[in-house]
Amino acid sequence: MITVLIAEDDPMVAELNKQYVEAVPGFQTAAAAATPEEVLAAIQQTKPDLLLLDIYMPGMTGLELLEKMRAAGSETDVIVISAANDTASIQKALRYGAVDYLMKPFNFERFQKALLSYRERRQFFLGAGEVKQTEIDGMLYQSGKQAALVDLPKGLTKETLATVWESVEGGGEADFSAEDIAFSSGVSRVSVRKYLTFLQEAGILTVAVSYGSIGRPQTRYRINAANRERIKRFF
Repeated sequence: MITVLIAEDDPMVAELNKQYVEAVPGFQTAAAAATPEEVLAAIQQTKPDLLLLDIYMPGMTGLELLEKMRAAGSETDVIVISAANDTASIQKALRYGAVDYLMKPFNFERFQKALLSYRERRQFFLGAGEVKQTEIDGMLYQSGKQAALVDLPKGLTKETLATVWESVEGGGEADFSAEDIAFSSGVSRVSVRKYLTFLQEAGILTVAVSYGSIGRPQTRYRINAANRERIKRFF
């Protein structure tokens, strides 16, 4: 379970953020703090994985607090939540290690996307000690690509994607071909290939080429367990 500290001086907003946090599977609220002093104390007491930090706080801005945290050696991850839309604030937040920046007002979909992206990055760093360049590239650049993939490309529908995905999941952890999915789902092979390509570009599937006994190459797919939850963004 990923624990979250909410730094927000407005009680109603803090409560809404808490409800949002606990609506995302795998996350729970550790505490809420209304002042910079309370935030620093809560970090020491609860040692949260993630801090939701508002820039506008009494006595000290959230960015000043973030700077103070880093100077003190705090490694708590931070998502900044603020009405501030100036590039200077955004750039400073990123320089001090913010993993995302949400501008008020925001909806639950965008909030959930921020938490799910954070969870994926956290899982990446908690995984194997050694990684490949392609894995680093996927972790660093997938978030930007993913934003464009939340809406399905022209020509794809949620209904057909759901049908294809049901067949994909039905195969468990085994690899499969477009022909396999076409047979089990009843969707044409041409359409299935489009949906599998889409899922592969979204990082949900991995792809490899295998060669049969006569040397004819065949594209095989497999669910990428680390990114499996991304499918939920398209339904």
